[in-house]
Amino acid sequence: MISKSLRGIAVALLIGTSAVPLAMLSTASVAEAAGVRPQVGKPLQEAIALANAGKGSAAMEKVHEAERVPGLTAAEKQVISQTEQFVAVKTGDFSGGVTNATTAKAKFASDYNRRKYHDVVTTDQDYLKKYGVLDAQSQLIVAQAYTEMGDYKSALHVLDGLGNGDTVLSQKLYIAGKLGDTNAQRDAAEQLVLKGQAKYWPYLFIAADNTSGLTDPQRFDVYRLRLLTGNMRNADDYSNAAQLGMVLQLPQEAAAIEQKGFDAKVLSGARQQRLLDLVKAQATQQAAQLPALAKQAEAAKTGDALVHLGNVYSGIGRADDAVAAIEAGIKKGVKDPDDAQIRLGIAYMDAKKKPQALKAFAAVKDTKAKVDARLWSIYVRSH
Repeated sequence: MISKSLRGIAVALLIGTSAVPLAMLSTASVAEAAGVRPQVGKPLQEAIALANAGKGSAAMEKVHEAERVPGLTAAEKQVISQTEQFVAVKTGDFSGGVTNATTAKAKFASDYNRRKYHDVVTTDQDYLKKYGVLDAQSQLIVAQAYTEMGDYKSALHVLDGLGNGDTVLSQKLYIAGKLGDTNAQRDAAEQLVLKGQAKYWPYLFIAADNTSGLTDPQRFDVYRLRLLTGNMRNADDYSNAAQLGMVLQLPQEAAAIEQKGFDAKVLSGARQQRLLDLVKAQATQQAAQLPALAKQAEAAKTGDALVHLGNVYSGIGRADDAVAAIEAGIKKGVKDPDDAQIRLGIAYMDAKKKPQALKAFAAVKDTKAKVDARLWSIYVRSH
């Protein structure tokens, strides 16, 4: 969960406040510190033991005892400071006040880890500003504190100024989901996918599935992309995709999808076997008829049949033939130019012509068709 990852950041931030990592500070490390006299080291060792026992006031008194030793060296002052931070963080006792950047960061991290989120976003953040240490990492923790408080709008406001790193985007994705902002959720997921985070593809498919009015070709494209990205969810996905392929007169591709469902051991049983046998029979028939279909498409007055032929070619791995057929169809003129551009983009993608594919997808104008084209564009750009 995001909150756990940010809690880790808070710990890392806290550890980074000292020359000697606070997490590693122990009675032994104090005893072994170079240049620390016994009259200084002994009360500091006792302070650490008391802090580990949860006795903050007694531990801090031992720190003050060490501070009162005359003639403290630079090394002794450093160890005293580190021990004071350790006690404060371990026990949450900042009764000595926040007087510098080090204690400001220590209190900030301590309060976050103790779930004192209101202090984190108010007084602690103010201290960090005062001492000039409110860096991007600290602001991430402020955003997470707001998130934990349920103040998602304030969290998003903080994140908007922190760029587009993976942690920022994943937190935006989480918050967008809490706010029910599907557009913001999709945008964050898209950026994460484009940064190589393929695990966020499901969010893009959810956004597409929730788009009303998609045509059968567009819905079939979503299944194609689910298959390509390894996001087929269940038997229904394979069956629905195969049946849509049949409706769109793409039996060879439908047969391949249905077979993949069986190979993945997602599909089984007599009903699914009958569907597989049916689509395979029609696939065989279409394969035999392809030369005749090509001649009919070339002889047609409009280019729609050629675009469909190119779509068939794409489904069976004949990318170059698909490009040629669809380009010829577009040149003749088609009823649905946007769909033709999507088919052309897929064909170019299969032919490993990435710039041409992206150009074709970018040419799509219809709002619903853009949902389809955008998914294909993201896939091409991320591969």
